Amino acid sequence: MEVVVAIIVGVLFAVGIYLILTQDLLRIVLGTSLLTHAVHLLLMAMAMLKTGDAPLLGRDAEKFVDPLPQALILTSIVINFGVTAFFLVLSYRAYQKLETTDMDRMRSESSRHRGKKGGRRS
Repeated sequence: MEVVVAIIVGVLFAVGIYLILTQDLLRIVLGTSLLTHAVHLLLMAMAMLKTGDAPLLGRDAEKFVDPLPQALILTSIVINFGVTAFFLVLSYRAYQKLETTDMDRMRSESSRHRGKKGGRRS
């Protein structure tokens, strides 16, 4: 089972890095999201996908599940949601201002806008 999860993690990492290296802003945002999902699966695989009872006091069980990886992944999912929402709002604002999502065109438009304002701000 861990081998299958490791292959899926590798594919997610590859697709996420490919999307981050593209020129479109929305694909970059989706690539960062895929990369964090790959990290979530990697953390689960590192926890060895154990089965057992919940670690509650008063239960007599032979095997317990380690709650630390689950807590780390839950925290990471919440942080990923916030960062992705921030990236989407930032990219939407950039699209409204520059009317493009292509990174090369955004760089040229941004330098053109700075040139009209009279150079750098201090």
